[in-house]
Amino acid sequence: MKLDVLVIAVHPDDAELGCSGTLLKLKAEGKRTGIIDLTRGELGTRGTAETRDAEAQDAAKVLQLDVRENLCMRDGFFLNNEEHQLRIIEKIRQYQPEIVISNAIDDRHPDHGRAASLVNDAVFLSGLRKISTELSGQKQEAWRPRLLFHFVQSSYIKPDILIDITPYWEGKLASIAAYKTQFYNPELQDEHQTFISTPDFARFVEARARELGKNIDAAYAEAFTCKKLLAVDSLFDLR
Repeated sequence: MKLDVLVIAVHPDDAELGCSGTLLKLKAEGKRTGIIDLTRGELGTRGTAETRDAEAQDAAKVLQLDVRENLCMRDGFFLNNEEHQLRIIEKIRQYQPEIVISNAIDDRHPDHGRAASLVNDAVFLSGLRKISTELSGQKQEAWRPRLLFHFVQSSYIKPDILIDITPYWEGKLASIAAYKTQFYNPELQDEHQTFISTPDFARFVEARARELGKNIDAAYAEAFTCKKLLAVDSLFDLR
């Protein structure tokens, strides 16, 4: 199956926090979308790898994804090396996305920036014909997505693009809420509290989306950076 957009993010719930509104908007436009989680988030203080697996599938239903997979790399200890690059290259060549979205290029969680670098390198290398990969015993063709974007996470990074997600805000919240063990949940008050499990974090997510939206006269927006200079056919395509 060829996808239009593939999100490759390190932890289950990263994509939901970073770009789920955009994914819902793309789905409404008829695009094929998918998420590949690099790890199962097994080092998370709350929940388990198994609960994160189930929550990720619940969120996938909310987002109406065409594909959701997990590469089961080691949470916290994956590396930007040949082994890990090749595993991502195989998936890029399998799904041949036009656009890839990944983690923030720098953030408070060291996995985020490391994953961004790993995906950046894999996206480039995937276009090199002399790198050989196979799927089900069949040689894969080289494929390089047209664009790679990185969403903005905890740390503020000046974005290159803002996407109005106002009509999809409630859907974004629903996809985040699928992670019942990770975010604020009154039923789990006895669990260890983390940075993302407090009501304050939920307020931060909304405040960030509102602040970004303010810049484009929208109620809510999501932000992305891109290393590549971006082009439009007409200045009138911009607002």
